[in-house]
Amino acid sequence: MRKKIIPLGILLYVLFTSNIVLAQGLYDVNTIQKIEITFPQVNWDYQMDTAKIGDEGYLMASEVKINGIAYDSVGVKYKGNSSYDSSKLKNPLHIQFDEFKEHKHDGYTDIKLSNGYGDPSLIREVLSYEILKNYMHCSKANFAQVYINGNYVGLYSSAENVDKNFCADHFYSSQNTFFKCNPTVNPGPTTKSNYKYINNDTSSYELYYELKSKLGWLELVQLCDSVTNNTASLENVMDMDRVIWMLAFNNLLVNLDSYSGVFAQNHYVYKDNTQHFNPIIWDLNMSFGAFPFAGAGATSMGALSVSGEQQFAIDNHATDTFWPLINAVQGNATYKKKYVAHMRTIMNEYFANPAYETIASQLTTIIDTAVQSDANKFYTYTQFQQAMDSSTLQGTYYIPGIKQLMNARVIYLQSRPEFTAITPVISSITSSIANPLFASTFTITANIANALSSDVWLAYRYDKTLKFEKVNMFDDGAHNDGAANDNVFGIDLSMQGGQMQYYIYAQNANAGIFSPERAEHEFHVLHAASSLPTAGTIVINELLASNATHSVDEYNQREDWIELYNTSSQLINLDGVFLSDDINTLNKWQFPAGTTIQPNGYITVWADDDESQQVLHTNFNLNKDSGILILSNTTSILDSISFFNQQSDTSFGRYPNGTGSFVQMNTTYAAVNNNYPLSINNYQPSAEFILYPNPTDGLVNIRSSYSSSIQVYTIQGKLVFEGKINEGELQINVSGWPVGVYFAKCGTSTSKLVVR
Repeated sequence: MRKKIIPLGILLYVLFTSNIVLAQGLYDVNTIQKIEITFPQVNWDYQMDTAKIGDEGYLMASEVKINGIAYDSVGVKYKGNSSYDSSKLKNPLHIQFDEFKEHKHDGYTDIKLSNGYGDPSLIREVLSYEILKNYMHCSKANFAQVYINGNYVGLYSSAENVDKNFCADHFYSSQNTFFKCNPTVNPGPTTKSNYKYINNDTSSYELYYELKSKLGWLELVQLCDSVTNNTASLENVMDMDRVIWMLAFNNLLVNLDSYSGVFAQNHYVYKDNTQHFNPIIWDLNMSFGAFPFAGAGATSMGALSVSGEQQFAIDNHATDTFWPLINAVQGNATYKKKYVAHMRTIMNEYFANPAYETIASQLTTIIDTAVQSDANKFYTYTQFQQAMDSSTLQGTYYIPGIKQLMNARVIYLQSRPEFTAITPVISSITSSIANPLFASTFTITANIANALSSDVWLAYRYDKTLKFEKVNMFDDGAHNDGAANDNVFGIDLSMQGGQMQYYIYAQNANAGIFSPERAEHEFHVLHAASSLPTAGTIVINELLASNATHSVDEYNQREDWIELYNTSSQLINLDGVFLSDDINTLNKWQFPAGTTIQPNGYITVWADDDESQQVLHTNFNLNKDSGILILSNTTSILDSISFFNQQSDTSFGRYPNGTGSFVQMNTTYAAVNNNYPLSINNYQPSAEFILYPNPTDGLVNIRSSYSSSIQVYTIQGKLVFEGKINEGELQINVSGWPVGVYFAKCGTSTSKLVVR
């Protein structure tokens, strides 16, 4: 029998679509997601068009399936500006799972889909995010085939929405000032989201920015004032490294449907807990020159030619007051050198070699068959096949081929004096102590050639949630750096965490360089000396099993939490340490590698059964009615506690702190347990009977509203007392009982008894 040879593109397509439910997640870049939307409305397209023109409300789909997983009553609407066309069927889509019901898919509440307008390659968005993710926080992205009422609409690119959950994932908070920087009016040359200061009236900014947090307009005005009028202090209010990465990326990839283009739009800005605003790039479907409008001043809308994009000036808008953020970077000698250094890093890693072409080829292969069968695509299949090498006419201008643009752009940039300038060379970075003790002093040195002696900095922090602090390094012979002027720079530092994350930046009169070159997004790490825990050095110190009004996590959710306490004077490393609520599965949740607790310090874990969330979130939660919590390592149980009948917002913690028995108390999240005792009325979890005094080391009174038998058990379940309450009260002498926690059962109710 003659064998049929299946083309590689079709084979990959079949493999991806046939195993689509087994994909690694909604945004696995190696997959095409299958999205099936069912509308009960026959005129659903008309209703969606009407909503888009009107209040942009959602139309309820009776069902949306993602890779075969169905959700009912889901919100769907059209989105986009130039990419939306009421005469077309394949329009950009926004699917909101929780618009009408509390749905989530793979942890996400919505999906945003771009229709390929302005991109003959159909890979610009996904390829751009694949590159950008190495240099700054950005969305995940891949592809989706969309079906509506059983009909194949076409292939879309799918990018993770930038929302409060995104902020929590990347900036470890979600409720601070948050704006989408897109004009809420039709974008035009003067309607820019550019941080240009207008006046102190917040209403003057409302057409150009979209508030995504509860409050923030006044802070936006203050930010615009800083960007426009106080650039010397800008580093105090903005994360300037992320600003510089954004501008470098936009310029290198000629991504002009962005802050760097005519409308200064398509990004978000979020203020983190360090009080710095962070830019977040968004909407990359027209990068690589597909949107050729750079703009100039307040009026210019002329399109760049393909050669104009290939030779797009690295300092475009340097003095144009309608782009004050670019003014601030280009007008500062150090920022400008960092900007060129970041551009050079991206160029050398992806475009001065075939790296980007390899990724582009892989993406094109994945979607090839889906493109062929897309009857609603904006370009022909032949144009898709040629979109890497050839330009495509789009109205009055040409969209360059991605290779056509970038290969010529690399040649142009490599000829520029900013890129041919001799950079410093950083090597032999060394710590005087391989693993410094907590709170000890040590020295970091580095060999740095071709740098100005006054222009070498080390930036450091002790946790990813903090900002980097910058200090000068010296080659003066007075900072444990050897002889003066020997190109060995040094700085003395103190280890104030479980690790120190750091990078070095050096510059001369013409150029700068980072080590590592992807800093601040990547960094060197120096680990402190630490000890592994033993029984008694780390204890379960407090837990809250019913959090109704207490602390919120970085996602603004009130979840159960567990507090551990380090009773020792040593830094404790939690590698190989587990928490569990199941005696038969001690290794249920493992602390992330590198987690430490400072001497006599605390660490708090959210017990919310959601490991997808950041910081410390377990894969189980706590049962307020009854449960067990176990802290263990690979060889033994380090600590454990059983608990029953927990009341809302009343925690269960050790008193005295770290060493005492567990009692109910007012919560002391990540702090010393000093809010005990509660009153007897607050203490008792059972309305049917009470124990008092409690805790006790002698007599305990048991009072009930009715006659009943009573049993008292150890936390291991051993019966230690049984009796009967007559006439509503019973007294027990527990002075000879071992110190610890017991549970008294009266009828169907249980209360805790603490003997001390």
